[in-house]
Amino acid sequence: MTGVEETHVQCAPLKGIKVIEFTHMVMGPTAGLILGDLGADVIKVEPLNGDNTRRLQGSGAGYFPMYNRNKRSIALDLKHLEGRKVALDLIHSADIVLENFRPGTMANLGLDYDTLEPSHPALIYCSLKGFLSGPYEHRVALDEVTQMMGGLAYMTGLPDQPMRAGSSVIDITGGMFGVIAILSALHQRQASGRGVHVTSALFETTAFLVGQHMAQQAVSGEAPPPMSVRQSAWAIYDVFETKDNDKVFVFNDWTFASSPSIRPFDHPVYDIWLKKCYS
Repeated sequence: MTGVEETHVQCAPLKGIKVIEFTHMVMGPTAGLILGDLGADVIKVEPLNGDNTRRLQGSGAGYFPMYNRNKRSIALDLKHLEGRKVALDLIHSADIVLENFRPGTMANLGLDYDTLEPSHPALIYCSLKGFLSGPYEHRVALDEVTQMMGGLAYMTGLPDQPMRAGSSVIDITGGMFGVIAILSALHQRQASGRGVHVTSALFETTAFLVGQHMAQQAVSGEAPPPMSVRQSAWAIYDVFETKDNDKVFVFNDWTFASSPSIRPFDHPVYDIWLKKCYS
């Protein structure tokens, strides 16, 4: 085995873990993507005509290739008995199930955790939803909706002009929180032998991301302004234009440049990780 192959094995801690993914759009597929990148065998269940994100255009054209790489795929009609039988066989061969359908959908299909747990007690079941338990738990949500509800759009835009962040940041981070819960459940299962149902939600993810601003108000007694007009906590924290019309962002001793002629600061931790995994 070569050094590269040995390193690849070392960087695949979830090798041997099987995941069945019933997801669409971004949040759920992100969780499956990360698990796959960690070495798990991820099988995505799509409708017979394929995941709808395969056909998105414009700003959505990158959704499917980005968030569904490193997975296998199977097309099933879950509304018919034969399709559900195949899905159940897959689930009973798996360690983890991911789902981000509308609340109640998996129960209607007989694929919810309460139905599956008696025959598969070691199963780790992750639901990725709009809201956790509470008055909104049966509502659906989107990344943009929770950015507006939770205040992230306000903090991102100009005063009186809320703006969606330039990435599906809530979907992606919510998927990451789902993975954190799954990894915790895998660790717990080593001792107990039993799985568990875990949930990650968009709104609560937004609340976590704006938590620093809520804490700022609690400490200072003043509502924080949008980041575009904030008072920086650091002496140097801004974008500067050079005489050659390059853009340079300076943050104390860190420099990030838009031009390859200006060498950005190397991140030592990132360098160490690269050497460990690929050298």
